[in-house]
Order: sequence, then C-alpha cells, then structure tokens
Amino acid sequence: LTMAGLVSTAPACRGRSMALSRAIVLACIGMISRQHSHSVAAAFSSQPRSRSSLHVDTAMSSSRSRLFASSADESSSSTKSFDESVFETDRLSKDAAAMSEMKDVASREYSKLRTPWKWRIRKAVWDHMEKEDIAQFPRPVHHRIPNFEGADEAAKNLASLPEFKSADMVKVNPDTPQRRVRHLVLEGGKTLLTPQPRLRTGFFSTLKHGTDAIPHDIPVDALTSSKGAAKHGTPITLYETYDVDLVVVGSTAVCPNTGARVGKGEGFAELEWGILSQQGNLDADKVLVVTTVHDCQVFDGGIEEPWKTVMAQQEKDGDGEDGTSSRTPFGALVTHDVPVDIIVTPTRIIRIPHESRLPKPSGVYWDLLSPQKLAQIRVLQELKKRTEEELGETLPSGPEEVLPPTASRKRRGGGGRG
Repeated sequence: LTMAGLVSTAPACRGRSMALSRAIVLACIGMISRQHSHSVAAAFSSQPRSRSSLHVDTAMSSSRSRLFASSADESSSSTKSFDESVFETDRLSKDAAAMSEMKDVASREYSKLRTPWKWRIRKAVWDHMEKEDIAQFPRPVHHRIPNFEGADEAAKNLASLPEFKSADMVKVNPDTPQRRVRHLVLEGGKTLLTPQPRLRTGFFSTLKHGTDAIPHDIPVDALTSSKGAAKHGTPITLYETYDVDLVVVGSTAVCPNTGARVGKGEGFAELEWGILSQQGNLDADKVLVVTTVHDCQVFDGGIEEPWKTVMAQQEKDGDGEDGTSSRTPFGALVTHDVPVDIIVTPTRIIRIPHESRLPKPSGVYWDLLSPQKLAQIRVLQELKKRTEEELGETLPSGPEEVLPPTASRKRRGGGGRG
C-alpha cells in the first residue's frame, strides 16, 4: 500500500466455483474503510550549535500513515445474482476513495512536523515529476530521492568539476539517481565510499576498481548497486583512518541561493555527515557537498511548476513563522541539516554564493536523535556508548518520534535505497 496506489488482493478459492469466488471477493472489497493514522512525533525546534552538545540528525522525520480495514456487512447475495459490471464499478469506486483518504491522512500527518515547509515542497516536487513523467525507475518517486530523466547527463556534468577530478575519495549516497555518479567515481580510479542502505547492517563500504580486492575483470556496473557494493566492497568500522574529499548527496529539492536541501525525510545524509565529521574523517569546514537533480527540482522563484504550486500552497497555508516568506518556500533549517555547495543538473552547474550559503553542522547532535532512530542503527548505538565511556557521562536523547514511511518498490535489478 503506497501513496501512489492501492493494491487489493483476494485469495483464490480453490475447489469452488468461479461465481462463488467472485462473491467472496465482493464481500472482501466492501471491508475497506477509513481508519486512523499514527500520531506524529512532537515537534522540536532548532537549537544554537554548541560543541558541548554532540549533535546528529533526528532523521527529519515524517510520520507513517497507515490504513486499516474495518468490518463490513457480509454479502448475502447468491452466486447466481453476481453482476460483474456492478462489482467492477464498486471496486474502482472504493479503490479511488481509499487512495484519496491515504493522501489526505498523509497531508494531515506531515502538516504536524517541525518543518512543514519541507513536506509542502516534497509533495509538490514528487507530484510534478510523476505527472510530467520526469520521474524514472523506481516509481512512484514519493518518499524517495527521486530518480529523474537526465540523471546520467547530470552525473557527467558533475564529473567535469575540478573538485571531482582532484578528489581521491568520494562519498556518494546509494540512491538510484546517483548510480551513474558512483560509476564515474570508480571508472576514474577513485575510492568510492558508500553507506550501507539506511545503515541497517553496518556503516560504510569502500570500493576501488582495479585492485586486488576488485580486479579489472569485474565490470564497474556490477559495483554500483547496493547489492554490488555489499558483495564486492570492503566494510569499514567507525575507527578507521581515511579522509573524505568530496560528498555527493541526492535531493528532492534545493535552493540555489542558500544551498538549503530537502531530502526524502529520513535524514540519513545528515546522520552520515555527523558521524564522519565527529570521527575526524571529514572536515565540515572544507569538504564540499554536491547534489545532482533535475532542473525542476531547483527553486526558480515560483515561475514554473512545481514551484508555482509550492508558493500558492504556502500563501494559502499562511505560514511564515518557520522562516518562509513571499520570496522563498525554504524555511529555517534545523541545526543538523546539511546544505549543498554545488547543484548539478542535466543542463547546468550552479555554485551557491559563499556569502549566502548556509553554515554546515559538525558532529553528532545526540539531543536531536530520537530513541526510535537510535534503536534502528547499530553503528550509532556503538558510537554513543563509546562516546559516553570516553566522556564519563550520559549523553542526552532526542524527543520521541514516529518514523516515516519508506517507499515500496518492485525489484528490477540492483538499485539503490531509492
């Protein structure tokens, strides 16, 4: 069950007549109805940075909306009275109602977040990319770093950057739209640092083509999916020594004036940045952050879609206290949010003016990391325990949260965490 559609299935009734099976399906379809969704975590506001408050991203969380079935009247119709036309009309009507309800529930839930402006942007961008067929596999792009038409061209433009050419180790997110970026990193003889998806099973893996670990006879394409990275990559621990020279992230939307970035709402780019900077593997003041996106994902002042819709919705909502204004839909970032330095599209390279780019965080903000997110990620549990032992004190915990939904996908080869 996803934001993009509702799949209704009924078990086959073997050993019975087809008419009886249809009658049972009709009764099942009638069971779809409205229910409640989970409440969203209490909002928490940005806090000024301080070196004493070891910091990390709380995964900018959104809440998962769920739809449950409730009982309905049993069908008393006989198999002889079954009307296929009526059945199909009723099924389509209930499916449409359920899909509409899911969207309404999601909108209500996300409107309660501490950064509602991000949800407003995400929804408009995802909807626009699907409507205009800019979105590419995996689809639908809702709740993902959206893959887009022209992703390979954007990767090629990124590879032309002098900062990319001079980098020895490049960290790239494992999402599908950046797969070509990972290919070009390896093809260029560089070391690829890529996180294990959602940090579920470990930390990072390193890959370098043409080495004893990964000889030339292994195709580069076999290394660029999450599956390939897990199979051929070398897992690294929290305490190894290496230096990241460039960071590439995926985005749902970006601001060319400040570098403000909106992801898919789970906050893994911020988590990874926080861990690497705290462990000394990344200099937060010097390492550049680059993103590849479609041109429509770059804020244009509200001239074209999806930004006309974003600005109209913002005016309707009457927001402004969150930092948005009549000039921009990008509100105030949370302390742990990581802005970008360079935006690369299939047609442009945009460098964020240094004087207007937002500052980058450094380290792990434990007071913003929820117990739910901490429980999901073993490497964070290990880091927190080790840090507490070194400091001789208990580190703070962030507020409770309901973790956001993750996109479902149909398998079609090795993609990223999408």
